[in-house]
Amino acid sequence: MNFAIAILGLAFLILIHEAGHFFASLAVGMRPRKFYVGFPPALVKIRRRGIEYGLGAIPLGGYVRIPGMHRPAAKDIDHVFARALHTAPELVGPAERLKRALASEDFEAAKVRLAEFHQRALELGVPSVEKQVQDLEDALSPQAYWRAPTWKRVTAIAAGPLTNLVFAVVLFAIVFMVAGWNATNKVAVVLKDSRAQAAGLVAGDRVVGINGLPVAAGQISNRISASHGRPVTLTVLRNGNLTLLRAQRPQLDTTDNRYRLGFALAGQPLGFAAAVWQSLKTTGTVSRETASALGGLFHSKDRRQFSSSVGIVRNSADAVHYGWASYLSILAFISLSLALFNLLPLLPLDGGHIAFSLLEGIRGRAIAREVYERVSAVGITLFLLLFIIGLSNDVSRLGGG
Repeated sequence: MNFAIAILGLAFLILIHEAGHFFASLAVGMRPRKFYVGFPPALVKIRRRGIEYGLGAIPLGGYVRIPGMHRPAAKDIDHVFARALHTAPELVGPAERLKRALASEDFEAAKVRLAEFHQRALELGVPSVEKQVQDLEDALSPQAYWRAPTWKRVTAIAAGPLTNLVFAVVLFAIVFMVAGWNATNKVAVVLKDSRAQAAGLVAGDRVVGINGLPVAAGQISNRISASHGRPVTLTVLRNGNLTLLRAQRPQLDTTDNRYRLGFALAGQPLGFAAAVWQSLKTTGTVSRETASALGGLFHSKDRRQFSSSVGIVRNSADAVHYGWASYLSILAFISLSLALFNLLPLLPLDGGHIAFSLLEGIRGRAIAREVYERVSAVGITLFLLLFIIGLSNDVSRLGGG
């Protein structure tokens, strides 16, 4: 159940990211063609008002298909329709006329030539051209992404990560208002079958001493972790009486290499303004640390901080044990991480599309598709590298390494 909740939480973060793209695209006049959570093949799909909504079988992300991401060019035709031209040489003539229209940038004529090509392909019974024809029709439509002013393109792309960013700020603020910020010495949650439970700790106890020495609320976690697994004895205030609990050995939590007994402390709730301000400060701090970690990608210490989707789900599932506040905090961190990662200026990430849109706006003309493809290959390689590093870290943590 914990893992199911964790996966649903991650899917929801992806959903709101793609919803940001979707509604921003609609708002600026670029009507999307598809809105998917997960990648095809589709488990469920439905079409409404020309838009296909679907749930993909591969739960690694999601996407919104905006029409005409690239300016159509004459040289695209031979590549896009290579199989059809090989199957039916009779299509060479219509294809050449379409190429000439694209080469002269007469896009209205290109629509006519594309319709002629499509009709001829249907007459010849040539398979597998429907998708390619649809893609070109989208690229030639007034709603095409490449036709839009720079500000509209940047708005549509930036809306995804910005939605995750705003959602993270909102979640942090809710947690600070309800669950609190600075920890108190009051026990909020004791995990089932944990060392804390075996010691006799119960929710509502106030931890006032560790190993016979007084302890402040902000020192409790560090003092337990500093034991490095040696027996720890807690002194608690229960119903007005001091109670000495049974000694227990803290266990190593491999997610952050800290020793824990298995309980969570209650926090001091903040007012609305203070919670929002603390949320903004936390968002800024995490953003700086994330940028620093990315900058230290090739240093083993910083590299160990990365996690894949496996680790994300595992950490989210673990957070469920500590209550909804811990779970919402983890979701906020993940949402913020999604926003920051997607803003990296690498294709095919959102930040790469934003960077290229700005560059095209400055140049006053489109960048060739082959440049997009080469830069995307580099971006995908770096993305896979990060995923492999994160996965290897997760596997080592699962194994206790």
